[in-house]
Amino acid sequence: MSRLDIRIYGDDVLRKKAEPIKQITPELVDLAREMLQAMYDAPGIGLAAPQVGVPIRLIVVDVAKEDETPEPRIYFNPEIAPEEEGENPLIPYEEGCLSVPDVYGDVMRPDRIRLKAQNEKGEWIEERNVCGLLSRCIQHEVDHLEGKLFVDLISAEDKAKNQAALRKLAADQKKK
Repeated sequence: MSRLDIRIYGDDVLRKKAEPIKQITPELVDLAREMLQAMYDAPGIGLAAPQVGVPIRLIVVDVAKEDETPEPRIYFNPEIAPEEEGENPLIPYEEGCLSVPDVYGDVMRPDRIRLKAQNEKGEWIEERNVCGLLSRCIQHEVDHLEGKLFVDLISAEDKAKNQAALRKLAADQKKK
């Protein structure tokens, strides 16, 4: 069981741009592992440090299905770009978020990305042609590092459909 609390829509930390990490310390690696546990407990497939109240550039993801072996990934200072080789259409996919419970909407994102990030040892790694659910999850979590939420990217129709739920989440957050 994780001791980290996932911040909910309306919390100011979710709208702040996260700060780059200058040095990857054992404490930050421990935070990343704790974030993975919070993500699994929720349950979810991705989590960004701002979602647990820490405005730094750190994300964790694991898109393995329940019946598959877990594949946890930790990325410090992630940078993404659409993959340029070949066709790379924008694909709609229904997204949700641990910080925006019970709200869903289609988001258009590139199918394939390039990822550059630091691993737990501080080494820079690059992954090319990241696609499918992993690509989408990484893009969603990197948005959190920019202070963006998936609800900023959904259609006007989906926004209207979810407006009452978003207002309630924000109002509940202000009461805290």
